[in-house]
Amino acid sequence: MRDTDLPHVLAVADEVHPAFPEDAEVFAERMRLYPEGCLVFATDDGIAAYVVSHPWQANDPPALNTRLGALPAQPGTYYIHDIALLPELRGTGAAALAVALLLARAAKQKLRTVSLVAVNDSAGFWARHGFRNVTDVALARKLRGYGTAAMFMVREL
Repeated sequence: MRDTDLPHVLAVADEVHPAFPEDAEVFAERMRLYPEGCLVFATDDGIAAYVVSHPWQANDPPALNTRLGALPAQPGTYYIHDIALLPELRGTGAAALAVALLLARAAKQKLRTVSLVAVNDSAGFWARHGFRNVTDVALARKLRGYGTAAMFMVREL
């Protein structure tokens, strides 16, 4: 992902996650902090999907539409902030490829877990990739901004 991709990434985000808007500055900061975790998938028609991910603190998902400031010096997990695909890219294996790439990045960082917040009824997809739901009162409070159906999920590596 590059700065010039941001308008296209925001367009994908607006279409895929209309209930979870995030400012361009949030995407730009994630790109600046961990560029190797920010990817785009292009087709002949342009950007059709993106991934935003980075090392982070275990069991502490960042609030939506919030800047991080910095990545932790001693991260406890590899956090998948977002994978978004336009409808025409779904079912092509692109999402599974993205997950495989991110799991490899987490392993390269020598992190023991990968974590995320599942939204838009995506928990089944994540479960098929080895993620399990983690329930905890403190996590439930953090997930309020993600909607009532949001689930914090973790995969051990």
